[in-house]
Amino acid sequence: MTHERSLAEPAFPDDDGLIDTSLASALGDDARVAAAFANARVFVPIVAVLGERATDGPPLHEPSVGADGAPTDKSADMAVVLMTGKDGRKALLAFTSVAVLEAWNPTARPVPVWGRDAVLAARDEGASAILLDLGTDHFVPFELDRVDVSGLSGQRGPRSARHRP
Repeated sequence: MTHERSLAEPAFPDDDGLIDTSLASALGDDARVAAAFANARVFVPIVAVLGERATDGPPLHEPSVGADGAPTDKSADMAVVLMTGKDGRKALLAFTSVAVLEAWNPTARPVPVWGRDAVLAARDEGASAILLDLGTDHFVPFELDRVDVSGLSGQRGPRSARHRP
């Protein structure tokens, strides 16, 4: 008996986590970054968030033990990071490289995605903007409508060369 498994092929095999060259050359010009974003590989941070607890458990800020002193069950979910501005608008975080993401939050999991997929995910989450490289000298906030994803649905461009920031 053979046990052959078929897994989906990763979108970015052998990815080195460095900045996509199309974004590297655009940094410093927000309009060029927005234009290059859809076809570039970026990293979206995924973080663990506390899920549900057993109903007899204590409030979230207390240790996880039940009324009888025994540990209670709890769960954790993984979620993309959204920020909400003072005006109530949401924005999805994205980073140009693993190093920049880790400098922002070393516990976040970097998930490589095409920029166009990050835009679609942001829209699905009700966000109106992308915050690229938050906390850096080359931080770029831009509105989702500045990123042209029309005609790109389902397309996957060739893996572009990477370059150190």
